[in-house]
Amino acid sequence: MAIHFPVLLKEVIESLNPQPGQKFIDATADGGGHALRIIEKLMPGGKFLGIEWDDKFYQHLKFLISNSQFSNEVTLVNDSYVNLKNIAETHGFTNADGILFDLGMSSWHLAESGKGFSFQKDETLDMRYNTSAGETAAEIINQYPREEIERILTEYGEEKFAGRIAEAIIKTRKQKPIISTFQLMEVIKTAVPFWYKTGRRIHCATKTFQALRIAVNHELENMGTGLAQATPVLKDGGHLAVITFHSLEDRIVKNFFREQAKLGNLQILTKKPIRAGLAEITENSRARSAKLRIGEKV
Repeated sequence: MAIHFPVLLKEVIESLNPQPGQKFIDATADGGGHALRIIEKLMPGGKFLGIEWDDKFYQHLKFLISNSQFSNEVTLVNDSYVNLKNIAETHGFTNADGILFDLGMSSWHLAESGKGFSFQKDETLDMRYNTSAGETAAEIINQYPREEIERILTEYGEEKFAGRIAEAIIKTRKQKPIISTFQLMEVIKTAVPFWYKTGRRIHCATKTFQALRIAVNHELENMGTGLAQATPVLKDGGHLAVITFHSLEDRIVKNFFREQAKLGNLQILTKKPIRAGLAEITENSRARSAKLRIGEKV
């Protein structure tokens, strides 16, 4: 497994400004793209807590750290950031100097995970980051009522043809279960207008796959839960950095920052989100949609 190619790495390091001897938490450690750079900045004397829900990413990062010079200063936990406060308390990371949330899905999940995140490969519709719990995308597609599937596609994918796609799913699954990415993609193609399938920047299945991934992993609900625990864990003057990749995520983060500012818990350091420059976008197209927001605990 390759290291997760991190977006806005330079901007994250500059904003969080990790220093030797400090304590930092990466709530979404992924394959270590941001984490390893932060760890380097914390040495000597610093402490780092990495939280990663995906079991494969966790094992990969654990292997990297165990074979590095920083192994004694790094704590890794295979858990979700919805348990951030308890994890921080258990491992001595309250009063942290900085916390990072990178809410984007890694390109590894699309290219190598085999979990059905991408419609460009024919894979089983799973989409769970951690396969030990929760419903799969196939279970949602084949068991949920039409109204609930339409709601998921509308709310989480902002899909304008959610009703037509949901109806096509119900019709198709009566004949045969929809268990693979290619099957679902073909169903979507039959449901949407011709113009929606051609000449557009994004594929006609993109929003449906996004919506299912969010629903399977309870991403938006978990974001709110995790962010709410971040401020209490930070020390006064500590920084919270959050990277989002689509409007639904960014809206939640923006509203959270505003709410915390009104309560006097957080000072917003980014009136407008930090975006990737042309050079990074050219090198990594995923960076185009990334937005970084920074707050400081007061």
